Amino acid sequence: MRRGVITRLVAATALLMVVISVPAASAANPWRKSKPWNISHQGGEGEFPGNTLYALKKSLRAGADMLELDIGVTKDGRVVMHHNTTVDARTNGTGEVRSFTLKQIQRLDNAYWFSDGPDGISYSQDKPVSTYKFRGIATGKKKPPRGFKASDFRVASLREVLRAFPKTPINLEIKGRTPAEETSEYIQNARALARELKNVKRRNIIVVSFRQEAVDEFHRLAPKVPIAPGVEGMAAFLLFDVLPARGTVALQPPILYEYPGLGLVTVSSTEYIEKAHAAGYAWQNWFSDHDSDSTVDWQKMVDRCSDGIMTAYPVALEAFLKATPSPSVCSERP
Repeated sequence: MRRGVITRLVAATALLMVVISVPAASAANPWRKSKPWNISHQGGEGEFPGNTLYALKKSLRAGADMLELDIGVTKDGRVVMHHNTTVDARTNGTGEVRSFTLKQIQRLDNAYWFSDGPDGISYSQDKPVSTYKFRGIATGKKKPPRGFKASDFRVASLREVLRAFPKTPINLEIKGRTPAEETSEYIQNARALARELKNVKRRNIIVVSFRQEAVDEFHRLAPKVPIAPGVEGMAAFLLFDVLPARGTVALQPPILYEYPGLGLVTVSSTEYIEKAHAAGYAWQNWFSDHDSDSTVDWQKMVDRCSDGIMTAYPVALEAFLKATPSPSVCSERP
């Protein structure tokens, strides 16, 4: 039964991808690393107020090699750095990202609910006011830390991010951005991102999405920007050797993933990572609700020769990586 489910899923995937027999990534893939890169997820939202320029700058100063962030699209069509569908959990505002113009959303305090208290819950909204130490900086009620500006704590546009970090590798994820998360929303946002990046000459950006349709649409409109496949694209490659689109440079799965019809699958296994490397792709993993973004799973990914680890804790990961040698086999793989 499982085989039949997989076959149907991959058959549908093949129809969507339209690019079954294209060359794999170059053997000289610059995203391949013998020691995994420290990739700060949302700028390190477990240690800093996520998706702020402040977080991005702090994580890079701590040793992060690459930035990971999500994009939203405002009411006036501007692409901004924001993880959630609404602004409720991170800012002093309420409502969906798409209900604000860029000017309106940048009036909000994007570090309003961040707290680095001892309980490890960074965005709980029921703590004493004194624990929200960055609250009020974005709106001018409090002075920013030395070396930073009030604007580092607001919602940043993608253009601001690209200007601030011209030489830093960046991973951009396309999402749907409404509670319904219809495929059409992903495609609409893929088009907005493509408009922003079509004429950007830098090649240290990777664009990805859970939805393969969004990746395909983005790649159609901005074919020179490197990409990573969606869930369907990864499944088609790992299970049935269906190569993803030209321009694919990396695969970006969690360690464990709840896949329809299969249950909980170990995606970031040694076998699958070796398969990706043999085809010329880098492997950059993130952590799902089934994983542990901590030393236990960091060690697994070092041992399995992951090329990048996306973490909410870039400061802690950097200390771990400095103290943890990569297996010699990682530098010997093609």
